[in-house]
Amino acid sequence: QVQLVESGGGLVQTGGSLRLSCAASGIFSRNVMGWYRQVPEKQRELVATITEGGITNYADPVKGRFTISRDNAKNTGLLQMNSVKPEETDVYYCWHRSRWSRDYWGQGTPVTVSS
Repeated sequence: QVQLVESGGGLVQTGGSLRLSCAASGIFSRNVMGWYRQVPEKQRELVATITEGGITNYADPVKGRFTISRDNAKNTGLLQMNSVKPEETDVYYCWHRSRWSRDYWGQGTPVTVSS
């Protein structure tokens, strides 16, 4: 059974930095991990993804400011958020796609950027 547990969310000032972590269990090789974000009444949107081999993909709004990484040995995914903006106040979700193309989600961690 796949489980994803996020941590690291909280309050940060505009222009500041925050690092989110996702601890995965029950996963198999040849997977993709990533982060999405969502506010109420809005569609969940992609932030960044990373393959097991380290190939990354970023949404345009976060390019150059956010960095996604992973430690395959520890089954952990990280999202380093720099120069954050008030409009990035969201709940951030860890995402995992298995080798069988099944999607899993964490419970979400809230990030609040104060202006």
